[in-house]
Amino acid sequence: MSRPLIAILRGIKPLEAVPVAEALIDAGIDRIEVTLNSPTPYDSISAIVASVGKKALIGAGTVTSLSEVGEVQRAGGQFIVSPNMDASVIWATKQAGMKSFPGVLTPTECFAAMAAGADGLKFFPSSVLGIDGLKAIRAVLPQDVQIFMVGGIYPENIAKWLHAGADGFGLGTSLYKPGDDINSVSSSARNMVTAYDEACR
Repeated sequence: MSRPLIAILRGIKPLEAVPVAEALIDAGIDRIEVTLNSPTPYDSISAIVASVGKKALIGAGTVTSLSEVGEVQRAGGQFIVSPNMDASVIWATKQAGMKSFPGVLTPTECFAAMAAGADGLKFFPSSVLGIDGLKAIRAVLPQDVQIFMVGGIYPENIAKWLHAGADGFGLGTSLYKPGDDINSVSSSARNMVTAYDEACR
């Protein structure tokens, strides 16, 4: 995979899932998450995997139960993102051969997630933690722990988050909202990729 940018498709429908995924990949974002509170999300995941699975990493978000982990695996998903830190969900995800990114906000949750086998940490909501909060927590975490910031991430503030210790980002409404047309998604994605690339220079 290329950039550590995860497109969060919340509310997407199966018929638009593939065109949106293709637009994101063309713009330079090849990690795509379909949240399970979307209409028939497993159908969307299956459709995206069948169409672009060989050139993108496809997974599910808002995963909170063991049964959902199993459904995502059957749909062809490759990673699980949760809004919370649940050791049993992390364990089931790893047993299924997928990557696990649980939601955390405190040092206690961070270390519990790492102990349970998480591949990375999803800080959510980032806007509540803030830049200073990330700097403080980053200072006590192992440097090789992958931190993804989610919530309130825009091209204008990506550089600040990176400098504070973020490794990657989950991008929701700044990329896609239900009803957005392909041109809008493509433009938003390209702006985000440009901002990320410039911040990394």
